Amino acid sequence: MKFPRRIVLAADHAGFELKEELKKYLIREGVDVVDSGAFSAEPVDYPAIIRKGCGAVLEYGCPGIVLGGSGNGEAMVANKVRGIRCALCYSPETARLARAHNDANMMSLGARMIDRALAKELVGIFLTTGFEGGRHEKRVQDMENAVQ
Repeated sequence: MKFPRRIVLAADHAGFELKEELKKYLIREGVDVVDSGAFSAEPVDYPAIIRKGCGAVLEYGCPGIVLGGSGNGEAMVANKVRGIRCALCYSPETARLARAHNDANMMSLGARMIDRALAKELVGIFLTTGFEGGRHEKRVQDMENAVQ
C-alpha cells in the first residue's frame, strides 16, 4: 500500500485515542503526519480544531482525517470549509466511494462507532483509492459551486 507523503489529523476528545493510534500507524508507514489536535482526552469544543485541520489540508494539498465520537459533527464542520469534501466513512465501501466517486480530500471516522482494526482498514482504502473522474467530475464541481 502506497500512502500519500503527508496527512493531516484532527480530532475532538472522543477521537483523541484513535487519532494517536492512527498517527503511530501512519508514521510507521513513512507518512509525515500534521497533528492539528486535540492533544489530550480532556473535553474540547471541536469546531476550531477541525477548521485548523481543514486549513492544513488546503495549505499542504494533502488528505486529512478527522475523528470524533460519531464523526458526524466533525464532517459537518469540515464540509463548511470551502475546498473541503469530507466523507463520513464506516465501511470499506463508503471509504472507497468517498474517493472514487466524490474525490473526498478528508474522511471522518467515529471512534465510538468502529473498532481500531476497521479504522486502519478504512484509512488504508481511503488513502490508496484514486478518483475515477469521468461522469463524477461534473458532480464534484457542482459540490464546489454549492459552497458559498
